[in-house]
Amino acid sequence: MTASTGRKGARGRIDKRQAILDAAFTVFARRGYSQAGVQEIAELAGVAKPTVYNHLNDKETLFRLAMEAAADAVSADNVASVERLRDPGDDLRAALEDVAYRMLRVCCSERSRALRWLTYAQVTRFPDMIETVQSRTSDRLAEALADRLARLSLAGRLRRCEPAQAAEHLLALLTAPMEARTSLGTRQASAAETRAVAEAAVDTFLRAYGPEEIT
Repeated sequence: MTASTGRKGARGRIDKRQAILDAAFTVFARRGYSQAGVQEIAELAGVAKPTVYNHLNDKETLFRLAMEAAADAVSADNVASVERLRDPGDDLRAALEDVAYRMLRVCCSERSRALRWLTYAQVTRFPDMIETVQSRTSDRLAEALADRLARLSLAGRLRRCEPAQAAEHLLALLTAPMEARTSLGTRQASAAETRAVAEAAVDTFLRAYGPEEIT
């Protein structure tokens, strides 16, 4: 076997594993843990049922890894949104509003809502899943946002502050109103509603943390 063939084989195994995890999350979100069947997961992934077990061992392992993969995907989307603050341009308010809107869209996405529902629905069977999902989503987002806010503070674009606390405040200003408007994630907010929440949150945030010229 050549090195090229070996790399293609490894890539194929990784792609197949990811397809299984994606399919598993979809089926778990659709059926719940107890009613989800490995056969349905295999069919959705386009593989044979034994292949699922070869890659993921059993249903519990499949659920845990599917949840972790979904959490990592949500986290990646959020961190990508926050990277907009690496170069916010001259209009910091507009940049913050754009980032806030993007984060809210991620929070309200179908994957994010399914992830929250599954985490709480299976808390009795998987009590550690809350900490696992939180560490991979909200904690990572808070860390990335705190890093961006710290740099803005050092550059004089924001007042001197404790970055972790500032990030916590901004996220609270976003998530609390959004939960109310979406009835705890049971209804989809419109783009206009989401934009309004983002703008209001940033306005309040800048009143507390923005320099005089932009408050």
